[in-house]
Amino acid sequence: MGFNCGIVGLPNVGKSTLFNALTATAAAQAANFPFCTIEPNVGRVSVPDDRLDQIAAFAGSASIIPTQMEFVDIAGLVKGASKGEGLGNQFLGNIRQTDAIIHVLRCFEDGDVTHVEGSVDPIRDAETIDTELLIADMESLERQITNIARKAKGDKDAKAQSDLMLKIKATLDDGKPARSLELDEDELAMAKSFGLMTLKPILYVCNVSEDDAAEGNEMTQKVAAMAADQGAQSVIISAAIEAEIAQMDSEEDKREFLETMGLSEPGLNLIIRAGFVLLGLQTYFTAGPKEARAWTVRKGAKAPEAAGVIHTDFQKGFIKAEVISFADYIAGKGEQGAKDAGKLRQEGKEYIVQDGDVILFKFNV
Repeated sequence: MGFNCGIVGLPNVGKSTLFNALTATAAAQAANFPFCTIEPNVGRVSVPDDRLDQIAAFAGSASIIPTQMEFVDIAGLVKGASKGEGLGNQFLGNIRQTDAIIHVLRCFEDGDVTHVEGSVDPIRDAETIDTELLIADMESLERQITNIARKAKGDKDAKAQSDLMLKIKATLDDGKPARSLELDEDELAMAKSFGLMTLKPILYVCNVSEDDAAEGNEMTQKVAAMAADQGAQSVIISAAIEAEIAQMDSEEDKREFLETMGLSEPGLNLIIRAGFVLLGLQTYFTAGPKEARAWTVRKGAKAPEAAGVIHTDFQKGFIKAEVISFADYIAGKGEQGAKDAGKLRQEGKEYIVQDGDVILFKFNV
């Protein structure tokens, strides 16, 4: 569906190591010097979802196909990026193309890994990048306001855009990101066309040492408080642990290693699921003897739109959807049991798809 999360942060915070672990490849060079990532690396990863395995078991599916998300590893940013310092212009251009921001913050001390600021302070680092994005947005918005001013005098739509730009600029002038503004659905849709980076939803990822992976530390607590103040989220991971897990072939070895670290699952799962929520997405399923499959659809989507995710013909020729909730599907031990229990529903074009729905679409070719 084209939804992606850009992984950003200062140099040497663990972005590329995290990206490599996410994609289980060495596509992004992880090295101990700034700007080792020159071009944004893009990787698609499966979204972990235990429900899919359960559905496949009852459906007797020959194959299981999870839904996926896209992650982009973007070059490290330094102070002054909004003025072109370091790889600033390239960084800002790349992040504008993403739908959400995953901001990696270094929350570990290690004398062997240099820090561009000379010390470890995740709050300061977060403010550095937030400030650069805010400055770049202010400059971009000022140009757009100037360009649309004359047109706004006689054009209703242009006037609405101009008014919203001025509203957002006032927020930026106060040092607050555009995402902090409460916008209605129409305003948000319009605002997205402005290309503002501080409008994008954000997830803070605290990269900690192996010893702090299970419980975090003082730095991660400060990040969690900062995120809460912003209405954002934060998760704790150890990129070193994730990189080690990514190299293991056996699922049993992975489980045993996680247990020794005091972890119930890889931290990457937390990031992927959080990114999914960050983008306002949800999952529905299709299941049969051939395959059980998870599909991505935005929250609030109606049945025809969900059908279109599979194929545009499904949306164009939509007739109805046969829907079973995940809970009812499992309780009935599959489609037939749920049907016998009266849990299969016939839904029309106005049905709003719910997370976990198991759906069979009926359509005209």
